[in-house]
Amino acid sequence: CARKKAQAMKEGLQPGLEHELRYTVPPDKTVPCLYPESASFRDMPQVFATGFMVGLLEWCCLELVKPFLDWPREQSVGTHVDVSHIAATPPGLTITVKARLEEVDGRRLVFSVRAHDGVDLISTGRHERFIIDAARFNARMTEKRSKP
Repeated sequence: CARKKAQAMKEGLQPGLEHELRYTVPPDKTVPCLYPESASFRDMPQVFATGFMVGLLEWCCLELVKPFLDWPREQSVGTHVDVSHIAATPPGLTITVKARLEEVDGRRLVFSVRAHDGVDLISTGRHERFIIDAARFNARMTEKRSKP
């Protein structure tokens, strides 16, 4: 089983790989839009939401690893996030996210991440992802949904 899993990933997935992603913040990725059904969120300042920022960091890591997977059969899911959000970013600014693969432990991947909005460093931290077999994962989720 471990031998089959090792063969599925393509060669070259190793620490030191880096990826950069640029994203211009639109008005619908601000705190009031995070959970529109929440009156408390709707009252908050219109700045890039931490929840969307986490997704942006994950996106950069996903793009880094995707060329080394048998996509879409193999995918990766986030399993741990430990990041700061140290500066607010208004809509219209472009965020540059940098991800670096720090560790490969079987199917577990550890990344360092950082994001800058052109004015301030807005985030640094660590993110973990796990490589999955999409069909098996989806089958488990179907089974989970069917339980009372």
